[in-house]
Amino acid sequence: MEIKRSGSQPSAKGPADWFTGTVRIDSPFKGSDPARVTGAIVTFEPGARTAWHTHPLGQTLLVTAGCGRVQRWGGPIGEIRPGDIVWFPPGEKHWHGAAPTTAMTHIAIQEQLDGKAVDWLESVSDEQYQS
Repeated sequence: MEIKRSGSQPSAKGPADWFTGTVRIDSPFKGSDPARVTGAIVTFEPGARTAWHTHPLGQTLLVTAGCGRVQRWGGPIGEIRPGDIVWFPPGEKHWHGAAPTTAMTHIAIQEQLDGKAVDWLESVSDEQYQS
């Protein structure tokens, strides 16, 4: 058993290659082999969002605060709020982030396949975000 105490790991800034706007990543966790699970608590300031991306084994989001947006490639933008759970199937191109005027926090959980949990793609344009 391992307990990671709240506040024992520093927050990280979401890298500009993968995020637009101000994003904070807290308490990331990664299972030890043979476990494949990884996850993080991610907070997006208003208007902030991920780049388009996919997950080889899918991704689950548990929304814990605020109001956000999600979209799969070719689909409409959906609104997400605390208590909502979002599932992206393996390989589905998507993005997620905060609403234009409200921050949003979610817990992101995904599994690794051959050591990889995500494939990052192009940034979500302002036009795509606002559509």
